[in-house]
Amino acid sequence: MDIPARWTFFTNHARVLLTIARDPAVRLRDIAATCRITERTAQSIVGDLEQAGYLCRERMGRRNRYTLVTDRPLRHPAVGSADPTDDQLRPTLGR
Repeated sequence: MDIPARWTFFTNHARVLLTIARDPAVRLRDIAATCRITERTAQSIVGDLEQAGYLCRERMGRRNRYTLVTDRPLRHPAVGSADPTDDQLRPTLGR
């Protein structure tokens, strides 16, 4: 029996970060489409991630190019100061 799930494993912030990791030159429109969120939400999340130091945005002509800052720890209290991206997300984040 297929019952639609009401929860997901990753937050929108995690999905946006993974989308950018896959394509650092991705447009906000494409981030929104991939993550199934609005462009305004995608823009807000990218701003959150940039302000928190998880990515840097560089303007290249009319486009943006993003660089992930992979030495930042995850912020969940259960994780503490450990960085689980070292083992679990390294292939995705290109570490």
